[in-house]
Amino acid sequence: MIRILMRGLSAAALALTPLANPAPVHAAETLPLAEAVASLQPAVESRDGYSRSAFRHWNTGDDPADGCNTRYEVLLDEAVEPPEVGDGCRLTGGRWWSYYDSTWVTSASGLDIDHMVPLAEAWDSGAYAWTSARREAYANDQGSPVSLVAVTARSNRSKSDQDPAEWLPPVADVHCRYVVEWVGTKLRWSLTADEGEVAALNQVAQSCEGWSVTYEPAA
Repeated sequence: MIRILMRGLSAAALALTPLANPAPVHAAETLPLAEAVASLQPAVESRDGYSRSAFRHWNTGDDPADGCNTRYEVLLDEAVEPPEVGDGCRLTGGRWWSYYDSTWVTSASGLDIDHMVPLAEAWDSGAYAWTSARREAYANDQGSPVSLVAVTARSNRSKSDQDPAEWLPPVADVHCRYVVEWVGTKLRWSLTADEGEVAALNQVAQSCEGWSVTYEPAA
């Protein structure tokens, strides 16, 4: 939630603010779901020129020495029961909850890491104009807990690169959560939405009273 701590202070008072505690450059914002959907920038989408290779993903993580790339770091972050981590970040055991299809998974090999907004959809929605470095940052985004999600391979491949007008999780009870995370990711990365997508989001949002979207704009 954005908090404007200094509104109304004089210039002299502002000058006394300690330099050691600057206001955050990218403050998080919270909006009611319907308002968040309305905040999406409308645009006609085009997949011209798209290639998955334009998004370098599953790069080395925060500690390259441990051998854990982005995929494995997400698996470790989302494990309900942590696995054992061996050489080269080999995972043994562990337990995960795939919320798309309400399924427990007990082997890391049975999970895919889904981009909440698929790479192709991101391209359609504005990433075609990004630098390669920004596309790489998007494809490996661990700065938000909803950008990447561990789910069953079956559900991820069913979703493929479809937007909410074309696909929603098979478990209806999680549609509000899914739409909140979709909209939050689009707002975080300033991605646009087409007419059919917005209509589908609004339709789901009608059943999601009390739900809100919190996001922090990507650097």
